[in-house]
Amino acid sequence: MEGKSRTRLKQEMHDLQRLGEDILKLSLDHINKIEMPEELREAILFARTLKKHGALRRQLQYVGTLMRNVDTEPIRRFIDNIKLGSKNESTAFNKLEKWRDDLVNGKEGVMDCVLNELPGVNRQHIRQLVRNAVKEKEKQQSPKASRALFRYLRELMSE
Repeated sequence: MEGKSRTRLKQEMHDLQRLGEDILKLSLDHINKIEMPEELREAILFARTLKKHGALRRQLQYVGTLMRNVDTEPIRRFIDNIKLGSKNESTAFNKLEKWRDDLVNGKEGVMDCVLNELPGVNRQHIRQLVRNAVKEKEKQQSPKASRALFRYLRELMSE
């Protein structure tokens, strides 16, 4: 039975430390949702309080040591889901911004696209918001109606 090489063991320890760094970057709510031993959770929460680079490095080494005895796959999946979720949110945000800008600029076919993709759209209300936003743009006023249009589209998207 062959053991792992020293190089492979070191690489695995560095991977665990990097995973610990990824956990440190999460919000406190997300950290509390991760299923892990209490000793590991306390070490991570303590590492969040450290400001000096050397102390933080040593604490991350300790976190990596504690993670040797933990199944890290659920933790990795949890972090990946969070990263994917924020990416999806930013994509949806950009899509809504584009719709709003295209509606205000009078681009052809955007209204039909919005009406098809968002169920429950009040056609009259959205046209009124677009009209108000166009008037504001022409008069070079603050984009109050444009913001209202974006909020309305976001509410419909979240439903």
